[in-house]
Amino acid sequence: MSHLDATVVATNYSRDLAKNVKHTITRLCSFFFSIFCKVIDPVKLDELGDEIVAILCEWRCFFPPSFFDFMVHLVVHLVREVRLCRPMYLRWMDHVERYMKILKGYVKNHYRPEASMIERYITEESIEFCSEYMSKENPISLPANSWHHMHSISKCLHGEHVVRKSRLEVLQAHLYILNNTNEE
Repeated sequence: MSHLDATVVATNYSRDLAKNVKHTITRLCSFFFSIFCKVIDPVKLDELGDEIVAILCEWRCFFPPSFFDFMVHLVVHLVREVRLCRPMYLRWMDHVERYMKILKGYVKNHYRPEASMIERYITEESIEFCSEYMSKENPISLPANSWHHMHSISKCLHGEHVVRKSRLEVLQAHLYILNNTNEE
């Protein structure tokens, strides 16, 4: 066998190996998808148990022994856990950990983190309640369909139409007047 033939064989072997590794990882993802469904058929649990054992045996062919610590072995027990305790999505801590990240973001005083978390949480809840409550209520003002309201917006004293300005333009005009007016 020449050097070129050996290179071709090695290239084909690495392609096949890469395809087999991808296939095995895809099977593992499919296993996790099946485990985390909200509804699981108890009949399929035995099949899933056999499937994960086969997947881990295939992994032994592709990965070195140092890859296989006790965490990889724990995947085998997930099927038994589903059988005993019902679906996984109700028991995993991902949502709690995400919410703890939000609460940790509230901390401004690192000497009293609990107090600043609570203060910020109560503030957020109060603002949310008030905004929901206020959106349901009518504002106190003149009715929107009144004669005064329609004419004060659309016409000025000379009968010409008023040009609407954006909020930014109004703030810029206000700032210009404040900066260029003599204080007395």
